[in-house]
Amino acid sequence: MYATGMAGIGNVWLWGGFAVFVLFMLALDLGVFHRRAHEVKPREALTWSAIWMALALAFGGLIWALFGPDRAQEYVAGWLIEKSLSVDNLFLFIVIFDALRIPALHQHKILFLGILSALLLRAAMIAGGAVLLEHFHWLVYAFGGFLLITGVRLWFHRLDAPDPDGGSVLRWVRRVIPSTAQLSGARFFVRENGRLLATPLLLALVAVELSDVAFAVDSVPAIFAVTSDPFIVFTSNVFAILGLRSLYFVLAGFVGRFVYLKAGLALVLVFVGVKMMAADWVQIPAAASLGVIVLILAGAIGCSVLAARGSARAAKRDRGGAGQPYPS
Repeated sequence: MYATGMAGIGNVWLWGGFAVFVLFMLALDLGVFHRRAHEVKPREALTWSAIWMALALAFGGLIWALFGPDRAQEYVAGWLIEKSLSVDNLFLFIVIFDALRIPALHQHKILFLGILSALLLRAAMIAGGAVLLEHFHWLVYAFGGFLLITGVRLWFHRLDAPDPDGGSVLRWVRRVIPSTAQLSGARFFVRENGRLLATPLLLALVAVELSDVAFAVDSVPAIFAVTSDPFIVFTSNVFAILGLRSLYFVLAGFVGRFVYLKAGLALVLVFVGVKMMAADWVQIPAAASLGVIVLILAGAIGCSVLAARGSARAAKRDRGGAGQPYPS
């Protein structure tokens, strides 16, 4: 069977304690550290990224202590999948903010509100997915096939350039919601000539949330391919999502340099799709799954870094060969 056991599904104290922790961290983030709207600088973003990463890994240690190494490895694998897929989603966030000319001052607010809705969406999708997989085992093959097809499509579309107008999601939002092109501070609505219109901030929030819905359709089944435990699936999702805002501000300036990231994500989706479809016949240990995922992602990042260095050296040679004068 595909099911691998339910480490935390019946532990009310564990679920309740995790919920309290998440609410505390969100209140601390918004009520203390980001009480006033400000542009998030790289140093602040790096600090928060390190904090979220440390908390995520520490929680993995807690899973190990409570439920053993297999569950801990499933949690880390799920967290890595979600984190990696979220990096790809940052491309769309960047395009949305750029198309709507959202200043850095307000981007944290949009991402924070988007994450609140994303947490509720993940909870509903994971609960529904767990129930469906428990009662309709054939859905394992459907989910696996969907991930396999998604990975293949991503591979062949990995070189597509992002739409500078924000893509179909943003165009749909603009068409459906009456709006103005002018910002009005931090407000989501403004009244013009007696009409209540949405500001670009609201359009950005709606577009970010809709893109997250599409993103969750891929990411949630991908983690169910690693583990069937709803607690592991949910907590790995939550830790990846909570660190998404700080990761955005870290990577926003050079996310385009990860030229092989989409290729790596495509291979990860293909791997977990095949694993999910073959689970009844071939049992892949959690440690092996984690190793494959880490190897693919590390290879994609390493190749991206080498490609970026090669491009920089080529550009430097071109500048030198053009006969441009060097400063004295």
